[in-house]
Amino acid sequence: MRKIYENATAALDGLLFDGMTMMAGGFGLCGIPENLIAATHQAGVKDLTVISNNCGVDGFGLGILLDAKQIKKMISSYVGENKEFERQYLDGELELEFNPQGTLAERIRAGGAGIPGFYTKTGVGTVIADGKEHKDFNGETYIMETGLVADVSIVKAWKADTEGNLIYRKTARNFNPMMATAGKVTIVEVEEIVEAGTLDPDHIHTPGIFVQRLIKGEHEKRIEQRTVTTRSDNGEAV
Repeated sequence: MRKIYENATAALDGLLFDGMTMMAGGFGLCGIPENLIAATHQAGVKDLTVISNNCGVDGFGLGILLDAKQIKKMISSYVGENKEFERQYLDGELELEFNPQGTLAERIRAGGAGIPGFYTKTGVGTVIADGKEHKDFNGETYIMETGLVADVSIVKAWKADTEGNLIYRKTARNFNPMMATAGKVTIVEVEEIVEAGTLDPDHIHTPGIFVQRLIKGEHEKRIEQRTVTTRSDNGEAV
């Protein structure tokens, strides 16, 4: 099976459609599939439901899809870094399904494992629990959450071999491994592609069986919030 594609546009060809559900890996701007996000933007697909921890920042990452009004609904856990997200949500232009971060991670993991639902105590007694099934176990109340599956998962990894076996680097690992298992089709962008058999099997985080398409991308690796200390002439912080 041919897995390596020339670029992000080619890797997404034939998979995008209006109203689809897409998972996008990353936490803040760490480990985001920025090339695949940009190609999705260029394709002009709209009314997307996007499952991602957050929605990038203004003008970068998923923020460019938001700016172009291509996202209809976000399923997220943290949205505080994007002013346009705030504006669209408060103006009723954007739907939001808010999740505790651990719940979101487990919903994605469950979807990838074929688990349709699970019970958790997180959110009991809050608005998170509104409209959800409640059940008692050993005298404690739990709510049922459903697993998540996407039409396409777009994922960022550090290194892959030609069979699609993946290694993530440090905190860029975040949501990416779970999302790689929970897409009907999983597309991965990496910094380096090596020959099959090169990677130590004990170091592989995502087996290639979960990966259908693969590209080598160019990555900006932006800093989400840059804090700079100003110093006086004598070198003291001011």
